[in-house]
Amino acid sequence: MDTLQGMRVWVRVIETGSFTAAAQSLDLSTAQVSRLVSELEQQLQARLMHRTTRRLALTEAGERYLQRCRQILTQVDEASAEARGAHLTPSGRLRLHSLTGLGLHITPLIARYCERYPQVVIELTLSQRNPDPLEEGQDVVITFARELPDSQLVAQPLGQLYSVVCASADYLRRHGVPQRPDDLHRHRCLRLLDPIYADTWVFRDADGEHSILPGQTFQVNVAESLAKAAQAGMGICLLPFFVAAQPLREGRLLRVLPQHRLQERGIYALYPSRLFLDAKIKTWVDFLRAELPLAFAEDERVLEAPEHWANPQLLHNE
Repeated sequence: MDTLQGMRVWVRVIETGSFTAAAQSLDLSTAQVSRLVSELEQQLQARLMHRTTRRLALTEAGERYLQRCRQILTQVDEASAEARGAHLTPSGRLRLHSLTGLGLHITPLIARYCERYPQVVIELTLSQRNPDPLEEGQDVVITFARELPDSQLVAQPLGQLYSVVCASADYLRRHGVPQRPDDLHRHRCLRLLDPIYADTWVFRDADGEHSILPGQTFQVNVAESLAKAAQAGMGICLLPFFVAAQPLREGRLLRVLPQHRLQERGIYALYPSRLFLDAKIKTWVDFLRAELPLAFAEDERVLEAPEHWANPQLLHNE
């Protein structure tokens, strides 16, 4: 039998004082109520009450069991209400994972989300790999890819990512400003060691396709560190646009070959299921879909501003 249902029916019998009244309140027949109470007693191997034609009287075991049943049913009802409310009110721990560079970029957005939903506690993990949300207990994984592999995960698109060529003004004064992709063969090109990015830089223009393989002078697996190396004058690098925007804005880097965008791919929020989606997951993904493109648009305005491009004439005159 369903023990929980038996508990509910028996407690209602005691509260209403009769099998008939309990049956009416539960939309059951009196026979069904009687059968469920009998099955409960049979399962417990204990008599819970004495029945007469005029009244019901609890046994000693019934009195103890009634107290326990009320406690259990209250906890079950509270747990059910909390679970039902999970898709209505954002609250609890939200476990997020992001690739390192992108995660640093969205941290200010997390702060704004927490202001809007103060009952949500964010647990953010950054790494240079994409975990399986189901295996590692992540609620949402934020990643980027040219094509996503087939999986049971829901993938919500958040925008587009691409990389741009950058170098410091000091390096460009010493070594010259590349005017065409093929000019990069004569420069020190720094390499981002990351399985998500291709080793080869592929440029496409009216003259065809140009492939540049960065040298062995400097290699690192974090884009922010690569930007620091370029700022120090070590060479020319390829950076995700959201990483390049800040040093470009501050004049620590200049954009080279600004007509080119490389390594274009989509950004996605991955999570396990659409069914009964928890409110904290839904509101976070909706928030990202609305706010991340706005943040990217600000970065892209920096990239498209000619004052942040390498100008051979201005560099020569400095």
